[in-house]
Amino acid sequence: MKKILFATSNEAKVKRFKDKLLNKGIELLSLKDLDVSLTIEENGTSAIENALIKARAYSDKVDIPVMAMDDSLYLEGVPEEFQPGLFVRRVNGKSLTDEEMIEHYSNLVKKYGHNGKIVARWVYGLAIIYDQKEETYTWSKTNFWLVDTPSSIVNPGYPLNSISKSIELNKCFSEMTQ
Repeated sequence: MKKILFATSNEAKVKRFKDKLLNKGIELLSLKDLDVSLTIEENGTSAIENALIKARAYSDKVDIPVMAMDDSLYLEGVPEEFQPGLFVRRVNGKSLTDEEMIEHYSNLVKKYGHNGKIVARWVYGLAIIYDQKEETYTWSKTNFWLVDTPSSIVNPGYPLNSISKSIELNKCFSEMTQ
């Protein structure tokens, strides 16, 4: 079976991809599985650049393919200086806990939203390095709001799912099945 390292410390991200890749004959390993950890400065200008920075750093340390991912978040009507962009979890130089993220983004919605919601958009970047080759993929998630009142269901590692609501279904992501 092929193996690939997912260069993330977010165990929820690993869990999200693990079964899907296993069904394709690929064993997804976490940083914990390989007991490897690096301090990486994610100083790219896009989710793709940050994913590549992480993938390259870990690729230099392990002898298996490496996958890394980064996300950026954009909120309609929020001034540029308060846009999360690439700094979704890091606000004012501090790395927020799941609970602090819910509070911070709920407050942004209260301040800049209309009727308790803001149109939001995720932009994702994925980088895979194998056999000295680099591949990148990007995609977006649209058609959802961030809302000011969290669901009682919180997905550890994905706290914003409790305040992200499908426009079509009018239901928080944390309340939906895969």
